[in-house]
Amino acid sequence: MDLDPDGIFRDDSGSEDDLLREKESTKDFSVYLVDASPKMFGTVATNEVDEMGETFFHAAVKCISESLKAQIIGRSSDEIAICFFNTREKKNTQDLHGVYVFNVAERELLDRPTARLIKEFSGIEDSVIHHIGSRYWIEPASRENSLYNALWVAQALLRKGSVKNVSKRILIFTNEDNPFRSISGAAKADMIRTTLQRAKDAQELGISIELLPLSSKEFDVSIFYADLLGLEGGEMPLFLTSADEKLEDMANQLRKRIFSKRKVKTIMFVIASGVSIEVNAYALIRPSVPGAIMWLDSVTNLPLKMERTFVCADTGALVEQPRMHFQEFNGEMVKFTVEELAEIKKVSDGHLHLLGFKPLDCLKDYHNLRPSTFIYPTDEEIVGSTCAFVALHRSMVRLQRFAVAFYGSSTHPQLVALVAQDEIISSSGQLEPPGMHMIYLPYSDDIRYPEELQIDAGTPHATDDQIKKASALLRRIDLKDFSVCQFSNPALQRHYGILQALALGEDEMPNVKDETLPDEEGMAKPGVVRAIEEFKFAVYGENHDQEEAAKKGSTTEASKKRKAIYEVALKESASYDWADLAEHGKLKDLTVMELKNYLTAHGLPVTGKKEVLISRILTHLGK
Repeated sequence: MDLDPDGIFRDDSGSEDDLLREKESTKDFSVYLVDASPKMFGTVATNEVDEMGETFFHAAVKCISESLKAQIIGRSSDEIAICFFNTREKKNTQDLHGVYVFNVAERELLDRPTARLIKEFSGIEDSVIHHIGSRYWIEPASRENSLYNALWVAQALLRKGSVKNVSKRILIFTNEDNPFRSISGAAKADMIRTTLQRAKDAQELGISIELLPLSSKEFDVSIFYADLLGLEGGEMPLFLTSADEKLEDMANQLRKRIFSKRKVKTIMFVIASGVSIEVNAYALIRPSVPGAIMWLDSVTNLPLKMERTFVCADTGALVEQPRMHFQEFNGEMVKFTVEELAEIKKVSDGHLHLLGFKPLDCLKDYHNLRPSTFIYPTDEEIVGSTCAFVALHRSMVRLQRFAVAFYGSSTHPQLVALVAQDEIISSSGQLEPPGMHMIYLPYSDDIRYPEELQIDAGTPHATDDQIKKASALLRRIDLKDFSVCQFSNPALQRHYGILQALALGEDEMPNVKDETLPDEEGMAKPGVVRAIEEFKFAVYGENHDQEEAAKKGSTTEASKKRKAIYEVALKESASYDWADLAEHGKLKDLTVMELKNYLTAHGLPVTGKKEVLISRILTHLGK
């Protein structure tokens, strides 16, 4: 049996960032508890004129639906369950009153979200009103506690999965800050005590409980939910926000709470000989890309499983994976076991080793060549890690130093800079958490030094008037509070919009607004137009427009050649019925040149392999 000697020592890890490859699965199990009391079906409108506004219940359902759509795309392995409490009908495994667990066929109660679940849940409001039913929290003559039952059902749903590799949470949507308003005396005190104890029991099992309040007035969390959530005195103002602000930002609040605690990896931080602490690593901003292509069986439509089989080159028989590898060296065949090869490639233990400290001014902006990672201490395995990390963090902030450390995977070791970040808090909550940013320092050959341009004495320079006009133009078109997060990738938005429409069976494809295009309305304002004209006049002179028109009138050889190529491509592509070919999947039968003719005729890029060209044509045709 022949083996490829060049492949024996190849890097099996590929080019993927090792930090983003999780050491253990970090799934998220969530239970949405939605209050279905009659108060939730009141309109969000704060005045008597607007009586046709959406209800609080509808706002919660819409928020959860949008979250599930984003969850399918970003984290499809997470599992969720949806429960309504304060309902007339009951549907749960414990047979408790006032709790209705919503689900669809072919899905467990706590399972991955599906397109059918999202589609049916989006229209659940009518079903709750007419079939499931709604009732008030606790009737004065009844001892039935719907909130207590809902927490019990949610805790039972979250029973599966280990706390070490699964994050479990309960999210409560309600607009009632006093769920025991209708009762008083010893019965009220007993119900409050048992409900708080149920919440405490769930939290001791590693289940976090979070609240998303909705209210037409100020939601007073101090009445009951502060004790249920375990809020301290300084944390209460974060929930005492007006209803308008909370409802407008509820989708963003839910998204932050779902994805805010997503750790990527747990790292051992070796501070000194014999002193180690444990920290969690979090990926901050990463570019969004389309999901990986998944090959499906043409009959069952199930994902295909890739398997590798070794075939003997002499006999064609199937053989087992060899336990020994051979490499010729100095005329002899050297044998290596699989374990020995793995040990040879291992040049780092994967820990973060502290080497020393340097002043912050030694760290330059161009040293940050790739997205950094945020690290935060944890006491899960090593007790005292947080205390040691806080002491180190405070010293680095006080002395204006950053730490230099050694970190890397088994195949990609490198130096990193640990920059301490202090906590920033505003009236609306925490803006920046305390911790350290791990910046991956470049190697010497990663930095390119540009060639210096020798400027002659006769090189023209901008005049004071030109600089003044340019400054005035920049002030006119300056984007206030600009952030790259304000603009979505239009191609990516359209890609996922089409997938969503196909999955939910929607007839119309979504119209994606391209926010990267120039703001024509803003650029047409008189002040902006005047600033542009003054700048053009100061730099190019008053006859600039006539000169540009004369240049456009003269056709160059390159433009003639491009026009000829376009006309040929347009003529060749016109002989095919592209819509019919795409409909019957016959685009793959065409040659690459024929596919490029269509792309050239419609002004589309012609780079990439044949599969990429076909995908580009299908996207252009809306298939």
